[in-house]
Amino acid sequence: MPQLGFGVWQVPDDEAVKAVATALEAGYRSIDTAAVYANERGTGQALAASGIPREELFVTTKLWNSDQGHDAALHAFDTSLDRLGLDYVDLYLIHWPLPAKDTYVDTYRALEKILSEGRAKAIGVSNFLPEHLERLVAETSVVPAVNQIELHPQLAQAEARALHARLGVATEAWSPLGQGRGLLDVPALVAVARKHDRTPAQVVLRWHLQLGNVVIPKSVTPSRIRENIEVFDFELDAEDVAALAALDEGRRLGPDPAEFHVGA
Repeated sequence: MPQLGFGVWQVPDDEAVKAVATALEAGYRSIDTAAVYANERGTGQALAASGIPREELFVTTKLWNSDQGHDAALHAFDTSLDRLGLDYVDLYLIHWPLPAKDTYVDTYRALEKILSEGRAKAIGVSNFLPEHLERLVAETSVVPAVNQIELHPQLAQAEARALHARLGVATEAWSPLGQGRGLLDVPALVAVARKHDRTPAQVVLRWHLQLGNVVIPKSVTPSRIRENIEVFDFELDAEDVAALAALDEGRRLGPDPAEFHVGA
């Protein structure tokens, strides 16, 4: 799995064709979508039109909340695969744990079946808190390959990252740039960016990479799509990393996974 990928959250289906095509042209090979994004079809069209061999692409999609449960999950996966126009996906995730519904273990067993059939090369979860992840590992046979969680310098998720490292689960960051809600204007971050002659967004993405996070920035602006992948030719020093670590406020921009049940 490439450590830096391209996310298409909030990109309309028709716009996803162009955005994904631009990302692939810029060098991205990992594309992250989800059933609830309603752009799997456009994403799949861009993948097909790219001419890039399938084995060079890494495609992730996710199971939406309304399709949790063993049999419903199997049906939803078939639907996603059809929309994408693919024979398999590289990674299939449960989008949210829905603890009040308490179906994520049964749902994950459906993902294990999909994995055993080779229709997903890897399976995992998204937005699982440590207690959800530990239960899942205890009650199923395949350790999730990935947990995709909200993660950025203002929500550094140290506890979750430590658990992932112990269990052998890759940490993937969504909203890695803080959703354009002030993070990129923080003076300490702007100062690090000036020091390296980079944009604040490039500095944050570099921070993720050096922490070992998988990261999926999203943009529909071609210049930003290209800019976001140009982060492999510089390195943050210990002082820079400390400056970004000091920004951690434990502040979520998205929902609390313990309470989020939209669509359940």
